[in-house]
Amino acid sequence: MRITATAVSLNVEDVAASSRFLVEHFGFAEVMAADGFASLARDDAGVNVVFLRRGLASLPEDQRDDHAAGLILAFEVDDLEGELARLQDEGVVITMPLTVEEWGERAFQVRDPNGVIVQLVDWKG
Repeated sequence: MRITATAVSLNVEDVAASSRFLVEHFGFAEVMAADGFASLARDDAGVNVVFLRRGLASLPEDQRDDHAAGLILAFEVDDLEGELARLQDEGVVITMPLTVEEWGERAFQVRDPNGVIVQLVDWKG
């Protein structure tokens, strides 16, 4: 097997709101979109983020009502404090303050309009 691309697909209520959030605050570009669907990418991210509207008929029946809960969309960044300041300046609510774990991870979190957790992280261990 050869993997040629990677994506994470998240079911949300409002696809446009989640898409706008990643475009406006995290520099993603919407590369494909249709009713109930948006695919976003960054050249440096290594993964595309796909938002699917909950209840979409093209989803398997046992997944249609699922919500992107219980997961963290994490991005490692070069300047964690700089990104924290930028997001605060942009009015993004920080839902988990900058924390330092004993294993060297430093991270903070925000939530998109659909409640999807986005974590920015670096490793200074």
